[in-house]
Amino acid sequence: MRGVVCAALTMLSLAWPASARDAAIAVPSGEEIHWIETLHDTQGPEGLTLRFRFLAPAIGGANPVSAEVAQQDMAALCNDFALPRVPSPGPKPAQIIISLSERSVPFGEADEGVVQYFEAYSIADGSCVWELF
Repeated sequence: MRGVVCAALTMLSLAWPASARDAAIAVPSGEEIHWIETLHDTQGPEGLTLRFRFLAPAIGGANPVSAEVAQQDMAALCNDFALPRVPSPGPKPAQIIISLSERSVPFGEADEGVVQYFEAYSIADGSCVWELF
């Protein structure tokens, strides 16, 4: 079953055109956010996990967006960007992880010079529900 899920998710991610990475995604703060990638091959503590990674240059630098504002943007990204991309039919992920990064950093690598935010969500009643991460 795991192979079928991975194959379905891989086909879904390949279906997103490269131009989707270039287009800015609307968020409540109005900041410029770009989708980097979606990872589905790393198991989370709660089971099947989809990780949506985004570039958000405004969270760092001289006049950074606050963590509170970034949190609102991540909730909107979960509901408006990630949820519509959850495969259906298919198994529902136990968690959706949304991450914002000031600059692109390879998954799993730390860079003390780059501001990054992460939030975890479960899915209930067709909406993202914030989970303590």
